Amino acid sequence: MKILLVYPKYINTFWSFKDALKFISKKATHPPLGLLTVAAMLPKGWEKKLVDMNVNTLRDKDLEWADYVFISAMSIQKESVKEVISRCKKKGIKTVAGGPLFTTGYEEFEDVNHFVLNEAEITLPIFLADLKNGCAHHMYSSKEFPDIQKAPIPFWGLINMKEYATMSIQYSRGCPFNCEFCNISALYGHKVRTKSTAQIISELQNIYSHGWRGDVFFVDDNFIGNKRRLKKETLPAIIEWMERKRSLSF
Repeated sequence: MKILLVYPKYINTFWSFKDALKFISKKATHPPLGLLTVAAMLPKGWEKKLVDMNVNTLRDKDLEWADYVFISAMSIQKESVKEVISRCKKKGIKTVAGGPLFTTGYEEFEDVNHFVLNEAEITLPIFLADLKNGCAHHMYSSKEFPDIQKAPIPFWGLINMKEYATMSIQYSRGCPFNCEFCNISALYGHKVRTKSTAQIISELQNIYSHGWRGDVFFVDDNFIGNKRRLKKETLPAIIEWMERKRSLSF
């Protein structure tokens, strides 16, 4: 099976930093962490490629290579998403869509073949099993929130790290608050779920082992959601690890 993971373009706003990135010879601020994590959850025997459209052009031959195109995106990428889906439909390539944009608004994308919504640790394995058995459904969703201590290390080998300003790590999901301007609790619940200290150190070591020697960004919407665990366990372990790997910063 050949899987092409596509991360659509951001529109050019202040937060895309498109012009500022030129000063440091980078093409994008952050890598597509969600898709890299999904890639690590796919069967090892499958061929995988990733095209981040904020870094590289999505070519017709990329699409024609794939058996399935996996797409993940946020709302700001909606127009690019529609373009990618349209191109896939014209070429008869099946699409699998997930992530925040589709989880909250899948109704807008009628041409997607399969929706794998909510958190992939729960819905993706079910889809993969059905796909293997030739009975994949149109929609997969769940109201459950997975234990993210079972989440894999992202598949960093699919990107060129030199194209990005920072690398990314997710420490937790969920937020105890209910701010009116934010939909994080709607997506991930009010209970803060954290990765283990060992996981975070393993992810840092993995990024370091891939040759990264720059900034690392924690993508958490509320990094201090579980202050006790963070202060007692995670931060001391990071500090100890950093004493041996001083070439990274946060």
